[in-house]
Amino acid sequence: MALRPLSKSALYTRCRLSGFPFRTTSDLKPHVGVLGQERAVEALRFGTRIKRDGYNLFVHGPEGTGRHTTVREYLKRAAQDEDVPPDWVVLNNFEDAQKPLAVELLPGRGGELREDMSNLIEELKTAIPAAFDSEDYRARRQALDEEFKEKQEHAFEELAEKAKKKSVALVRTPVGLALAPMKDGEVISPEAFQGLREEDRGRFESDIEVLQHELQATVRQIPEWDKDRRNRIRELNRDVTAFAVGHMIEALKERYKEFSRIVAYLEAVSTDITDNVDVFLADHQAQMQAQTQSPPGQPGLPGNPLPQLQASMAFRRYEINLLVDNSADGGAPVIYEDNPTFANLIGRVEHIAEMGALVTDFGLIRAGALHRANGGYLIIDAVKLLTQPYAYEGLKRALDSRMVRIESLGQALSLVSTVSLEPEPVPLDVKVILTGEPRIYYLLSVLDPEFNDLFKVSVDYGWDMDRSGEGSIAYARLIAGLAAKDELRPFDRRAVARLIEHSARIADDAEKLSLRMGRVTDVMREADFWASENGRRVVTAADVQHAIDARVHRVDRLRERSQEQITRGTVLIDTDGERVGQINGLAVISLGDFSFGRPNRITARVRMGRGQVVDIEREVDLGGPLHSKGVLILSGFLSARYALDRPLSLSASLVFEQSYGGVDGDSASSAELYALLSALSALSLRQSLAVTGSVNQQGGVQAIGGVNEKIEGFFDICRERGLTGDQGVLIPGSNVKHLMLRQDVVDACGAGKFRIFPVTTIDEGIELLTGRRAGVRGRNGEFGANTVNRLVEDRLRSLADDLSAFGRRDGESRS
Repeated sequence: MALRPLSKSALYTRCRLSGFPFRTTSDLKPHVGVLGQERAVEALRFGTRIKRDGYNLFVHGPEGTGRHTTVREYLKRAAQDEDVPPDWVVLNNFEDAQKPLAVELLPGRGGELREDMSNLIEELKTAIPAAFDSEDYRARRQALDEEFKEKQEHAFEELAEKAKKKSVALVRTPVGLALAPMKDGEVISPEAFQGLREEDRGRFESDIEVLQHELQATVRQIPEWDKDRRNRIRELNRDVTAFAVGHMIEALKERYKEFSRIVAYLEAVSTDITDNVDVFLADHQAQMQAQTQSPPGQPGLPGNPLPQLQASMAFRRYEINLLVDNSADGGAPVIYEDNPTFANLIGRVEHIAEMGALVTDFGLIRAGALHRANGGYLIIDAVKLLTQPYAYEGLKRALDSRMVRIESLGQALSLVSTVSLEPEPVPLDVKVILTGEPRIYYLLSVLDPEFNDLFKVSVDYGWDMDRSGEGSIAYARLIAGLAAKDELRPFDRRAVARLIEHSARIADDAEKLSLRMGRVTDVMREADFWASENGRRVVTAADVQHAIDARVHRVDRLRERSQEQITRGTVLIDTDGERVGQINGLAVISLGDFSFGRPNRITARVRMGRGQVVDIEREVDLGGPLHSKGVLILSGFLSARYALDRPLSLSASLVFEQSYGGVDGDSASSAELYALLSALSALSLRQSLAVTGSVNQQGGVQAIGGVNEKIEGFFDICRERGLTGDQGVLIPGSNVKHLMLRQDVVDACGAGKFRIFPVTTIDEGIELLTGRRAGVRGRNGEFGANTVNRLVEDRLRSLADDLSAFGRRDGESRS
C-alpha cells in the first residue's frame, strides 16, 4: 500500500475560537503567578520555607522562561509575611580602633541611634564650651592657678628671707634666679666682692653654696607642684565635662536600655569625651575665630579652616555607621545583586585621601549584598557570580560559616600584610537563590564538591506546557496579564489564538506551548506597535502576523543569501529528475534565536572492500560525534539485513557535497542510508523529494529536531523554481505531532502542489524515493525478485564473491 502524504489539518494545529469565551483580553482576569511550572513552584515553596542549613536554591531553566522575574515576584510576595530583620550598626571601638564593633538593633532603631548620637554631639559642642565658660569653672580654675602661684611664691620668699639673714640676696636675672652677696642691704659688685677680706669671701661662698642647694631643691619641686596643678585641673575638667555630658548620656542609656552593648558603648563614649574634651573646646574656638573678619585661609590666623577640619575628623569617632537599615521594609528583604563582585557581596572598607595618604576608619565600612539580604533572600545570576574573581568562593565561605566577614580580597587571599580594619563578623541568616542555565547547575554539581551541600534545592523550570483546552485558556489569561503589565492594547481572541499558535511553533510541538515568555512578550509588544501604526485600538491577528513576519525579515538576510546560492546554481541542489546514489538531505542553521532549514546534497559511492562505510566529513575532522555515530549505524544495518551468509565486503564513501563547515547530528543518517542503498542497487532516487530523520540498526526512522524549519527550507527552494506537485519531504512519523508549518506551506500542501510524507521505516522511504517495492524475505529466505532489498543483497553478495575470488588469485600469485 502506497504511503499517503499528510493532510492539510495535520500540518498546522489551529486554536478553536469556540473555546475562547471572550472578545478581547480586557474581558479576561489576568493569570497571577507562574504558569505551567508546578514542579518549579513546589520546589521554590519548599526551599524558601525550610529553615535548615544548606537549603539554598538554584533556579535553572532555558533562557526566556521568566525564571528570574517569576522567582523575584514570588519571593516578594512570600517575604511580605515574614518578620523584618534587625538593623546593623558599626561602632567605633574606643579600646581598639582597628576592630570596630558590629551591633544588632531592632528594625528602625539603627537610624534612631544615628540621629540621637548626631544630636548629642551637636548639643555637646555647645554645652561643653558653655560649662567651661561658666563663672563657677573660672573661679575654681583660678583658685587652682593662684594656689600654685602662691605656693611657688611662698617657697621663694622663705628662701629669700633665709638668705637675707646671711646677707645674701635672691635676685631674678634674664636666665633665672641667682644668689648674690649683700652689704648694707645692697648687692655688691664683683670688684667690691674681690676687695673683701679672704675670710669674708669664704663665709659668703659657703653660705651661697648652701643656699644654692636649697634653691635647686625648691626649683626641682616646681614641676611636681605644676603636675599636681594640672592633675587637679584635669580632674576639674572631668568633673565639669561629666556634669555637662552625664545627664545627656544617661538619657540615651535609658532610651536604649534593652541593648546591653549600646549601653556599654554609651559609657565608653562618655569616658572618651571626658578624656578628649579639648577637641570640643578647640572646635568652639575655631568656630569663634571663623566669625572674625580676618582674611580666611591663612594659617595661624582666624578664618583658617584647618582647626575646624581636624575637629570635624575627631568627631567622626562618635558617629554611627548604619550598615543595614531595615526601617522602610515591610517584611523580609529581597535583594538582587546585579554585579556580584567579591566586595559587593561581602562588603568593603573604603579609604579617603588625607594629608597625602589613604586613611580609613569604621565610618568607611560599607555593607555587601549579604548584609542587606540578611534575614531575607539574595538573588544572584550564576554566570555573573562565577565570572567575578573569588566571588563564588567568598559566597560559599559565608554560607558555610554563617558569618559575613568584611575584608578586602587581598586580606582574604593573604596577599597583603598592611594594617587594616577588622570589623566584627555579622551572623548570617539568608536564603541565596542562584539563577542560571541547566548546564551551569549540572557542571557545578559534578565539579564542585561543596555545591550540593550548600545548594540542596533544585528549582527546575521547564520550557513548555501541555496545549489543552484548559491550558489554552490559562495561556490566554497569561497573555492578558502581560498586556496589562506592559500597558499594551487589548488583544482580540483571534490575536490571542495566533499568539498561542506561535507559542506552539516556538516550542517545536503542536501539542505544547512554549514557556519562554520573553519571545512571546516581544511579539506582543511589536504587534501593539503595528496596531498603533494602523490606528487600531485593539490588536488583531493581522498585527500579530505582521510582527512575526517583521521579526523574521529583520534577521533572515543570510537565509535569503543561502537560498539565492541554490537558485542561481552556485550550490548544486536538484529538485526534479532522478539520480543514483544522490539525495537531498536537510539541515538546520541556527543564528541566535532564528533558525532556518537548508537542503544539502548527499552522495554515496560503493566498491569492493573490507566492509567499511567511510564518512568523509569525519575523515577531515568536519563531522561531529553524533554524525559519526549515525554513519556507523549504517554498517550495522547493512550487515544485519543483507547477505547474512557472507562477510560485508564493500567500501562505501558518504559525503555532504559543497559543505565547508562542521556537520553534526544524526538527522541525515536516513538520507545517507537511502543514498547508500541507491548506490548498491543502482536504482535512481527522486530528486524532487528531500529527506530528514535518523535511523536505527533495525531500519526504523526516528524523530529529529527542527522539522518545521527543514520542510520550509526545501519548500522555499522548490517554490522559487516552481512547484510541480511532485515535490515534497520525507519526515519521521514520530515528528508529525511537531508540525506547525508556515501558512504558505500549508496552503501549497492543501492544493496538492507540495507533499509531506510520514515515514516510520527505511523500507517505506526507499519505496517512495525509487518507486519500487522494498521487498520482504520469503519462506525461502530470499527477498522478492527486483525489489530494492533483493538488488542490494545481490550486489553485496557479488562484492563478497569478488573479494573472495580476488583473495584466491592474490594468494596463488604470491605462491
